[in-house]
Amino acid sequence: VVMLQSGDGETVRLWHLLIEESERYFDKVYARLNVLLTKDDIVGESFYNPMLADIAGELEGKGLAVVDDGALCVFPPGFTGRDDKPFPLMVRKRDGGYGYDATDLAALRYRVTELTGDRIVYVVDARQSQHFALLFAAGEMAGWLNDAHRAEHVAFGSVLGGDGKPLKTRAGGSVKLIELLDEAVVRAEAVVSEKNPELDAATRSEVARMVGIGAVKYADLSNDRVKDYVFDFDRMLAFEGNTAPYLQYAHARIRSIFRRAEIADFAGATVSIGEREERDLAIALTGFEAAVRATAESLQPHKLATYLFDLAQVFTAFYEACPILRADDEATRQSRLALADLTARTLARGLDLLGIEVPERM
Repeated sequence: VVMLQSGDGETVRLWHLLIEESERYFDKVYARLNVLLTKDDIVGESFYNPMLADIAGELEGKGLAVVDDGALCVFPPGFTGRDDKPFPLMVRKRDGGYGYDATDLAALRYRVTELTGDRIVYVVDARQSQHFALLFAAGEMAGWLNDAHRAEHVAFGSVLGGDGKPLKTRAGGSVKLIELLDEAVVRAEAVVSEKNPELDAATRSEVARMVGIGAVKYADLSNDRVKDYVFDFDRMLAFEGNTAPYLQYAHARIRSIFRRAEIADFAGATVSIGEREERDLAIALTGFEAAVRATAESLQPHKLATYLFDLAQVFTAFYEACPILRADDEATRQSRLALADLTARTLARGLDLLGIEVPERM
């Protein structure tokens, strides 16, 4: 680290090679996930290197950083180690180098003062909770964080294998996300082929991509993010239960209603409530805005996932109890079409907010 931060030529050259290889892999994963991040959205740790000495100087100048056993440290009040001694953020190490604590302090200050972030979100493993509590406390002490600029640690749990331990390959190595995504698509294509063998090859491949990638995303996002969960292909690709394929199928089934009715562009209609299931669906549809708001405020995607699953279940009950295309009269038919159309659009919009695509047919 010291050689890199001091600008040693060979160390910097090797570091650049590692960055380039990492970026190529990240871009492949982002493309598979349909994530819209680009190089313009990302800066590496080294971006903050020129700021580290200034961070140390500012914190010393404000009387917040002190030398302890040769290292420059900040001791936010209320944090102690196992020996009950104050627990520090290490701004500068004894050898003169700077570690992650200093980089995180520099990044926090930059995000407040240069990017003028009013809500700064750190999505990092729950095991780093104490570190971020220390970081944010130091940020408040330095005056960077306040009511106008706040930081939050969005902690998440671990992905486990069937044995209840962190997910590993059979050989005990780390599992690569791109390989999981590829396998999910292969498995999804087998399921889709079984469910609808009449799909042509191109459509089947595209649907499998949406279902497979969506299944992996939804399995993660539909769980309370702070809890661990077991990675299980069979469960996440099931067409029953709280899964992406179940929600995608609910959407596709609604779109098939409009295809059968030869309605390409539904213009909407007045909704009239006659049956309990119609009322239940109409009420469920009104809850979308509240679910999105609660998800955004709490940064807990599973709240939106739960709403969408509940909506799909309510629609299923409506679909089974209330004939749509064979309704008793045209006004009822149009009303039920309107409820179905709004359900499909709500499911599609909600899943889109979770980064999940919805096929028109499955």
